[in-house]
Amino acid sequence: MENNYKIGVIGLGYVGLPLAVEFSKYYPVIGFDINKRRIGELRKGQDITLEIDEPLLSSVSVDTPPDLGTKGLFCSYDIDDIKNCNFFIVTVPTPVDKNNRPDLTPLYKASETIGRVIKKGDTVVYESTVYPGVTEEECVPVIEKVSGLKFNVDFFAGYSPERINPGDKLHTISKIKKITSGSTPETAERVNALYASIITAGTHMATSIKVAEAAKVIENAQRDINIAFVNELAKIFNRMGIDTHDVLSASATKWNFLPFKPGLVGGHCIGVDPYYLAQKAQEVGYHPEIILAGRRLNDGMGEYVAHEVVKKMIKSDIGVKGANMLLLGITFKENCPDVRNTRVIEIIKEFKSFEINLTIFDPWAKPEDVVHEYGIEIVNELPEDLIFDSIVLAVAHKNFLDIDWRKRVKPKGIIYDIKGCLDKAMISARL
Repeated sequence: MENNYKIGVIGLGYVGLPLAVEFSKYYPVIGFDINKRRIGELRKGQDITLEIDEPLLSSVSVDTPPDLGTKGLFCSYDIDDIKNCNFFIVTVPTPVDKNNRPDLTPLYKASETIGRVIKKGDTVVYESTVYPGVTEEECVPVIEKVSGLKFNVDFFAGYSPERINPGDKLHTISKIKKITSGSTPETAERVNALYASIITAGTHMATSIKVAEAAKVIENAQRDINIAFVNELAKIFNRMGIDTHDVLSASATKWNFLPFKPGLVGGHCIGVDPYYLAQKAQEVGYHPEIILAGRRLNDGMGEYVAHEVVKKMIKSDIGVKGANMLLLGITFKENCPDVRNTRVIEIIKEFKSFEINLTIFDPWAKPEDVVHEYGIEIVNELPEDLIFDSIVLAVAHKNFLDIDWRKRVKPKGIIYDIKGCLDKAMISARL
């Protein structure tokens, strides 16, 4: 493909930055984010999300906006720097509100930004996870209103859902097959060709934008439902005195058994996206049952785990009120510093309701981020002399896996492994 694109990536988080870096190896890219602190860090070659190694970020970064026909990444919070782009990619978050209803505010604001700079002939592609119809029915009208341009006459749109797995250094962006789509057949071909130029795993061109939107949202809904199923199995087998992980290991010997494990379901995708699909389903007159049942079950796992731990403490004659407990991990997933939408917080709330003295140890999370999000203090290092009544492993950080935690609990203390990743001989119980 000819290098006749200047790409503007709107939003430089876990999704946007890796995408901008990959495109910048071949094209001129402007990475835009309203967070001035984030831009300042990136200009210094620092990525607090740990998705991009500093040498790679430094190798593609440039000091001034790159011209058409060149390559490189320039990061900016100044809207003037994206005015000369002709291909825009939106990678902003799509959260839910306190009532689990989709919050499209970040998408609306990003669309307003693009509306202020988009020109005739330009293309905008959305990557944020949404329910079918958001791109054409919610975002495009905002661009039309702000810009005064007409959709599919003056500018064009596409949707190519992100499939980034934060913290995963194996399945990086170029190695994950990409779904693409466009608002016209010609736009679809153009969008597909641009992504195909950087995605070595290949692309799949969907038949429409709505199909691409739906494909993404059901990927995470399917995973959520499967995890809910094994979480329910864990509840059943725990009552029967059967080790759930042993059952799953036995079942996994069949070639078509799906290898899901019980656990907490948080983060920005699996714990959120099913609500987007459910919202749209209800708008068209269908009340989803399986999707919402899976969500309810997974949302209640934090409380369930906390109560299971307390039961174990009581059976071991450990006084619950005032007990000293070590909680291992607070991020939403292993080997990742992001604490937003972590379900570990539900466990913490339950333990505190029992007046347990909690020490939360997470070498990956930034203490200031945890205080900002939840008003909770954590430690990045664990003093050698601290011994606890109980230890709960909530996040399977690699730092935790080779430590003999038995040395950090009292003789009758318990170790509860939520993730099922510690040596079975070491623990008292696991989910």
